[in-house]
Amino acid sequence: MGKNKITFVIPSRNNLEFLQLAYKSIKDLKGNHEILVLNDASTDGTQEWIESLNDSKLITYYNPGPERIGIVGMFDKGIEMATTDIIMAFHADMVAGPNLDKHILKHLKPGTVVSATRVEPPLHPDGPEKMLVDFGIEVEDFDYNKFCNWVNNEYKPKHGKTTTEGIFAPWCMYKSDFLDIGGHDELFAPQSKEDSDIFNRFVLNGYKVLQTWEGLVYHFTSRGSRFNKHAGGAAGKNSDEWLNTTTKNMRNFIRKWGTMVKHDPLMKPIVPPKYNIGFIVENCTTEILQVLEPWCNTIYTSNTKEYIKQEQPNTSIDLKERIKPYDNEKNNDILIEINGNIFNQQDFQYIQQLSEILQDSGEIGSFKLGNLHISVIQFNTYEKELIICK
Repeated sequence: MGKNKITFVIPSRNNLEFLQLAYKSIKDLKGNHEILVLNDASTDGTQEWIESLNDSKLITYYNPGPERIGIVGMFDKGIEMATTDIIMAFHADMVAGPNLDKHILKHLKPGTVVSATRVEPPLHPDGPEKMLVDFGIEVEDFDYNKFCNWVNNEYKPKHGKTTTEGIFAPWCMYKSDFLDIGGHDELFAPQSKEDSDIFNRFVLNGYKVLQTWEGLVYHFTSRGSRFNKHAGGAAGKNSDEWLNTTTKNMRNFIRKWGTMVKHDPLMKPIVPPKYNIGFIVENCTTEILQVLEPWCNTIYTSNTKEYIKQEQPNTSIDLKERIKPYDNEKNNDILIEINGNIFNQQDFQYIQQLSEILQDSGEIGSFKLGNLHISVIQFNTYEKELIICK
């Protein structure tokens, strides 16, 4: 296909009414683009609707279920199937604004990831990276023509700029750039924090991340995940499914990166150094192990079987490789001694800030921070080893 053709990759699970609107809005764009819908075990008539369409530019993939694959696997499957050089990770609860494709393509080149600007109803607080304008919270309330007219005739960029540095869905890039870093990390399946992880990897791999303030989407906001009514959620009401996966994958994100998700106000990722840290913990309880384990590469302690049994189902990382006997040989670059009997909230705050504290210090040697005894043997960093997923 031509060099300016985009494959819009859209995973969807029980989001038919939103998906139909997303499909219409992309078809209304002037470019002759490809739409790739991945139906992830939907039970709301999605597959029947897809099969009723007679669209030569529509490619589909169907997971009959009953178990879902999730956004991580579905996005990667769709991008693999795309026949164009350019792909856009699009969500089923988004509506493409007029000329979205033109404004995205204007800035796109190899080594660049371009995001659209989101226009959202007031389900989340406003932010410097989006527009808060209420064109409807539900599909039946949404006035498509009114939204398009606003984009064409009334909208003015928030910062008076056509682009800023940052990234959020929907994002567009060359398929080859996406494949070069191995796609999404299955650690975050089925979804949650997979986007923050891959955004870190884009930046570390030297890709430029741009947001165009001329290309807009209307985003109904998390209707396929956080507020999905088929998973127990509703507009503004978190589903239990989302709460569980988000809690699980925030811990996995910390295990991988050694820090919480960080970005500047315009959503440009901030990636602190990743150090090889070992915790040596005496008087350790299961509760303390639950708090500490994600924040290091290795934890040396005793009485670990119960924790591993309860936590291992929540991660594909082998916890037996991370949690070692107290008297095991220590071979980390940085070792931190912790006494569970006096470990307190201030100590935990230091642990959450360790990457920045160590980066600012830059000194080899030993020092004390609260009740933490820290020994820096060497200052190697490992974040660039996390770029490519095998």
